[in-house]
Amino acid sequence: MPEIVVRILVNALALIAAVELVPKITAPREIWQLLVVAAIFGVINAYLKPIVKLLSLPLNLVAFGLVGFLVNTAMLLLLAVVSSQLKLGFSIAGWPQGAFSIDVIVYAFVASLVISIVSAVLAFVRLVVPRI
Repeated sequence: MPEIVVRILVNALALIAAVELVPKITAPREIWQLLVVAAIFGVINAYLKPIVKLLSLPLNLVAFGLVGFLVNTAMLLLLAVVSSQLKLGFSIAGWPQGAFSIDVIVYAFVASLVISIVSAVLAFVRLVVPRI
């Protein structure tokens, strides 16, 4: 399977886990819409995130890698905007339809932590399973 497809699937599964675990992350109830949102998130993380991480590398080195969490949060906020434009029903604490508040940032940050953990576990499983 091509690497990009695997990355998109891992990100999609991680997003679905975050939707289930983090309160105030609203996802579409229709399974096809959820899969479309997850695929968009996978594409954002596969193509845009590496560019943003490269551009933020100097700051990331100074901050000992903590900027990576902010990049993940920004990618999740971008997903909410794209989903709103496509009317797919994904929102974070009512945003982008509602007001942008500190709750939006906090829930996006918590969701990005969940996504990072799930992605790391899935990447580890992917590395270990073929060798068994």
